[in-house]
This record gives sequence, C-alpha cells and structure tokens, in this order.
Amino acid sequence: MKILLLGKNGQVGWELQRSLAPLGELIALDRHAVDGLFGDLSDLDGLRATIRQVKPDVIVNAAAYTAVDKAESETELADRVNGQACQVMAEETASLGAWLIHYSTDYVFSGQGSTPWQETDAVAPVNHYGISKVAGEQAIIASGCKHLIFRTSWGYGTRGNNFAKTMLRLAKEQETLSVISDQVGAPTGADLIADVTALAIQQVMQRPELAGLYHLAASGEVSWHGYASHVIDFAQANGEQLAVTAINPIETIAYPTPARRPLNSRLNTQKLRDNFSLHLPDWQSGVTRMLREVLNK
Repeated sequence: MKILLLGKNGQVGWELQRSLAPLGELIALDRHAVDGLFGDLSDLDGLRATIRQVKPDVIVNAAAYTAVDKAESETELADRVNGQACQVMAEETASLGAWLIHYSTDYVFSGQGSTPWQETDAVAPVNHYGISKVAGEQAIIASGCKHLIFRTSWGYGTRGNNFAKTMLRLAKEQETLSVISDQVGAPTGADLIADVTALAIQQVMQRPELAGLYHLAASGEVSWHGYASHVIDFAQANGEQLAVTAINPIETIAYPTPARRPLNSRLNTQKLRDNFSLHLPDWQSGVTRMLREVLNK
C-alpha cells in the first residue's frame, strides 16, 4: 500500500508519520517541494500534479489553514486550502479508486446548546474558518470518492505549541490567570487521532462500507478553565515552581476575538466507537501523558 501524507510537520501529521509507517510505503510532504512533489495545499495545480505522479492508494490530508482569527480577513486563502484543495484531492482520489482521509472540526457547528454534536446534525459555522472546513467536507462527499472524514476538537500535541504549554508559561510569570469557562469540549491528543486513523485505514480496506463521516475526540468534557486548572494542578503536584495563585473563570464575551468561537464543542463519538470497535480514553489521561513529556516527569 502506498500512502501520501500531506501536512507531515503539523501536530497530527507528525504523529501520523509514526502511526502510518507500518502500513506501507509512506510518502510524507509538507509545504516545501521535494523532488518535484508539492505538498502546499494553496498550490492547487502542484497538488494535482503530485497526486497524479505518486498514484497513492491512500491520501491522508493532515494539512489545513488553521489560523481561526486570521481566516476572517484571509478568506480567499482559507477557502483555497480548506475547501478547493479538498476538491482537487477528492477528484484525483476518485479517478485513482483510492481512499482519502481528511480531518475536520467541531467548528462546523453553531456551538449552541450542551448536547454533544452528532454526525447527522446540521452544520452552521459561526466563523469563516468553520465555513471553509464545511466546504472541504462537502467537496469530498460530493465527489463520490472513498473517504473517511474525522471531525475532531481541541487538538494538541507534545510537539509544537499548545494550550497547556501556554498556561504553564503564563503560570510562571503571573500570579493571576483569567481563563474562559463557558466553552466546553474534550482536549484530544494528536497521538490518539493518528492511532485511530491507522486502525481505521486497516479496517476500511477490508470493509469499505465503513467509509464516511465520523466524530473523533477523547471522552469526557471540560471547559478551558477546567483544562487550565488540571494542567497547573498537575505541574504543582510534580514540583514545578509557579507564580500563579489564582485561576479566574471568565466568559467568552469578556475576551473578544476577530472570529467567534463556539461555546459547545462536545462531539458524540458513538458512531466511531461502534463501527470500528474502539475505546476512546478520557481526556485527562492524554493530557497527563503529554504533561509528563513536557515537564520530563
């Protein structure tokens, strides 16, 4: 099996290099051209030519435009990377008879209510990033190509920046932190996303009827305030010297940003767990493991 991985150096892409390697020949690209192969999703012609040259059995697209606030002004770039590039990939995947694995987001939903979103719920994004991700999903589904789309939320990785690292840095500098308490979701590790992807690819090769759209997130739920508290409590319990003495909850309205954020980022993962016979661990176990690596504890 030949696998073309796009976005190899992102948080999920980095973990996918590990999880996909045992499945077959892995060609992993980032935005920089290598040997005439182009992994830059903003270069649609280069992307199409690369897929035609590689002729993969599976394309795993871990690349995306993810600057949520900048997407409000860089709408054309967000639409090209998150929408039009997906159409190119889907068309080429269909012509090859290959599989396309793609990642989407809870930001396709309105964020209203407190019930975990199901795959069948209507999309209603509240920002342009979400709009661009909906366009990508719809292009893939409309193409008729064999696909798996995983919507995930609150992703993090040990590699690169993440919310927990930011909280730890601020906790060393400030006595008081203010963290949003009315947005709720499940922090989901890039390693979990990558491992589920590898398992799912193996299963759909045997059972193509499992193709489709799935929600993928760690189990449980927490606010950003609760997440920050967990991170700082763990760090202090493991001997980190922090300046922080209080973590104050604030509402989203008190922290305005160019792009609106959904308040309800809960995802119902029942379909994924049932169809692939998977257990999704609670968010705390993944975050704690990441913290042990970050703190070398």
